[in-house]
Amino acid sequence: MSEHMIHVAAADENAAVLDTLLLAFAGDPCLRFVLDTPDKLLRGFHRFATGMGGAAVELGTAWLADDGAAAALWLPPGVTSDREAMLAVVGEMAREEKLPTLGEVGDLMAQYHPDEPHWYLAMIGVDPARQGRGWGSAILKESLKRCDEDGVIAYLESSNPKNVPLYERFGFEVMGFVQPGDFPGLYPMIRRPR
Repeated sequence: MSEHMIHVAAADENAAVLDTLLLAFAGDPCLRFVLDTPDKLLRGFHRFATGMGGAAVELGTAWLADDGAAAALWLPPGVTSDREAMLAVVGEMAREEKLPTLGEVGDLMAQYHPDEPHWYLAMIGVDPARQGRGWGSAILKESLKRCDEDGVIAYLESSNPKNVPLYERFGFEVMGFVQPGDFPGLYPMIRRPR
């Protein structure tokens, strides 16, 4: 395969970033626990992803493959997800019986999220039609350079166990496992700068 072309997403590429991530997360176990029907996924994903890491596009810390094969939303040190925006989507779209479990998920995730300055990988994904061709590795390699240049830790929550080995190859370490009730489970992971 030819060289993977990855760049910082421009403000006018916000839709391309979110569309790529929508495709990538369409089968994600944790996201689909919340947005559990096709209608909910299509209506709620962009709002949820924007709350989780949408500030990255405005801040120049979102990444996109030139042809939309992969995308990533990184929040720099001092910038956090818009919890209220995410909770609004959850409250509107998640089934009522799942809300107590999702509240536990949020509480448990907060226990792992670092207090020290860190880069937060809010979302990363590859278009399913392009998976297995090195796009995830390419976008991680390029975006982690900034963490290393800054000498700052990186943090993520892997919502799909299939992705844990990829993150481990790039130096992330599993900190624990969050799985209350019937929630599919996610892995908080941290990476020291290199």
